[in-house]
Amino acid sequence: MCGIAGFCQLEGDGQAGIQAMMEQMLHRGPDTGGKWISEDKTVVLGHRRLSIVDLSPTGAQPMESHSGRYVIVFNGEIYNYKKLAAQLLEEGKVKAFRGTSDTEVLLEAVEAYGVEQAIRLCKGMFAIAIFDQKEKELYLLRDRVGEKPLYYGFIGQESFVFASEIGCIRCLDGFSNRLNRKILDVYFTHGYIPAPYSIYENIWKLEPGSIARLSFPFRRKNLSVTSYWSMKEIAKKGQENLFSGSQEEAAEELERLLKESVREQMVADVSVGAFLSAGIDSSTIVALMQSLNSSKVKSFTIGMYEEGYNEAAAAKEIANHLGTEHTELYITEQDAISVIPKLADMFGEPFADSSQIPTYLVSRMTREHVTVSLSGDGGDELFCGYTSYESVSRIWNKMKRIPYIIRKPSSVLLLHSPLAANPIYRTKAALLGARGSGSLYEISYETDPLTRKIAAEHSYCPYKYNEFPPGYLQEVNHNIMLMDMLMYHPDDILVKVDRAAMAVSLETRVPMLDRDVVEFAWTLPIEYKREGRVGKKVLRDVLYRYVPREMMERPKKGFSIPIDKWLLKPELRKWAEGLIDRKVLRQQGVLDADTVWKIWEDYTQRGRWRIQIWFILMFQQWMYSFHKSI
Repeated sequence: MCGIAGFCQLEGDGQAGIQAMMEQMLHRGPDTGGKWISEDKTVVLGHRRLSIVDLSPTGAQPMESHSGRYVIVFNGEIYNYKKLAAQLLEEGKVKAFRGTSDTEVLLEAVEAYGVEQAIRLCKGMFAIAIFDQKEKELYLLRDRVGEKPLYYGFIGQESFVFASEIGCIRCLDGFSNRLNRKILDVYFTHGYIPAPYSIYENIWKLEPGSIARLSFPFRRKNLSVTSYWSMKEIAKKGQENLFSGSQEEAAEELERLLKESVREQMVADVSVGAFLSAGIDSSTIVALMQSLNSSKVKSFTIGMYEEGYNEAAAAKEIANHLGTEHTELYITEQDAISVIPKLADMFGEPFADSSQIPTYLVSRMTREHVTVSLSGDGGDELFCGYTSYESVSRIWNKMKRIPYIIRKPSSVLLLHSPLAANPIYRTKAALLGARGSGSLYEISYETDPLTRKIAAEHSYCPYKYNEFPPGYLQEVNHNIMLMDMLMYHPDDILVKVDRAAMAVSLETRVPMLDRDVVEFAWTLPIEYKREGRVGKKVLRDVLYRYVPREMMERPKKGFSIPIDKWLLKPELRKWAEGLIDRKVLRQQGVLDADTVWKIWEDYTQRGRWRIQIWFILMFQQWMYSFHKSI
């Protein structure tokens, strides 16, 4: 795990610029760093290294290919690099490797096959910048699912910049990009800013499975973005070519694929462990890790003293059954509160999934023992695990029988009736007016009319809601799962884990997001994934081969904190009301002060909690940290 940064034709001092960017992401690569500057000084690449594979200087970056044509800075891991190295040697593309790093293998694959073909051969998580000195072209690449971040864009007149974190771009002299107000309504709906957008104009996130290419002269007109892998296309292809075997045979194949993924992702020249909650996903990953190891796997859990939020006891029971070397840490309310001032700096742009706090705390504890930790993320979205999937499909399957021409006006009438005061009826009324899976997804998140009044200026961006037509996939749950894999998973879950872990220099790996596992999951019929209120059926079938069923059949509490209770206590309430002071809001001119205080008073005086409260506070904390004068 590392951090990358660079620019083309930066106005001002390039040496000072890349040094500032590298210092800004020191936490992503505390072991060492390096930079590369082209002969004409127009292209500058920087790298911070957290040494995981090949700890010697032969793994250092920036790295040049054997011929000297290509230069690379690379964040992430290529898990099948040993197989790829063997292929290159067998085909005579490479006579010998200088070291044992996956970076060198990737670079020589690019030399042998070209950028796009090489990346198609790779399985892994990555954000990569490659400069072709012969053709004077800069390539940016991001992994298929979006595990590793990559921001890029233009500052000043036409200076092209890129970095693993947006703070590296913001720290450059000449950065004056305006707030991207058109994305604020989406942020206040979801609590994060989805790719390709960022909080700033002219700065974007490279979308998963994409390649950006910038040709000389390095101007906006010479920038293009293409896709080398598409979650949307993989889902469609999978559902058109369903797995033909039984559910038991599906479990056999899933176990084989997950074991291969776990085996590859445990490869490192440093210590490796795993997060373990009491859930199906992380328990499956830890169980497979332990089955592949003769020594005890290191597992890590945090617990809470708050009733209804603690899974540590159940996780310990699972760890004891599997025989792991288990470490747990119980956190207090004060432990969680102490993290809040760090969040804006940690995430770089507004981000408001409150489980960011326990994720940071478990990462900090884990880093005291290992350098790499495997995670169970991805199981809910790939194997229909969320309870909301069942409720949305149940409601939709009833409502879709009514013609849309009747449903739409009925929805409008109900939304303007007294019944709409009740959130449950308002959600049902909104769902009644959904045209298809895209709008169904949007509505399932946003039914409160106040949400779109939070931002002072409205330029709502519908983003991916309408990216595919109604019935793109035959089954409604698969459509919702696809939207989650396009949006919620890469831009919330993976952002949370990456930033929280990298803040303490911990590399995280996600075996369920292996290319082959993802592609196989999309071939499974919905009945292999969910039956009524029971989700992840085929994944449970794998886990029950290692952990007794009765040990896992308990209510899932989720990885969350009672932020709605804590904000009413004096310390946090004072902090919150300071951030949303009416005078401050009106001076900033970004949020509507009356709407913000309507939401706040509904909570403090009338007991109505909206998740948008935390979204607002995280936005204001970010504003306070970086843009007091905006």
